[in-house]
Amino acid sequence: MATGTDQVVGLGLVAVSLVIFTYYTAWVILLPFIDSQHVIHKYFLPRAYAVAIPLAAGLLLLLFVGVFITYVMLKNQKVTKKAQ
Repeated sequence: MATGTDQVVGLGLVAVSLVIFTYYTAWVILLPFIDSQHVIHKYFLPRAYAVAIPLAAGLLLLLFVGVFITYVMLKNQKVTKKAQ
């Protein structure tokens, strides 16, 4: 069973994810239909970042996964050499 701290951290992560999803959805889907002179545009980055930020985040995720897999494979290879 999860402790109270785990539940609070989980709720915080869900809340942050919901805010990011809502912001990104409004930025990508709703903002193009609003006049470019409207005040709301000052709260959002330029539209080019709507592609660049998720692309960079995806590449970083793939990099970290690749590094982790490489680390685990090299560590397991050293353990098997010691056992023999």
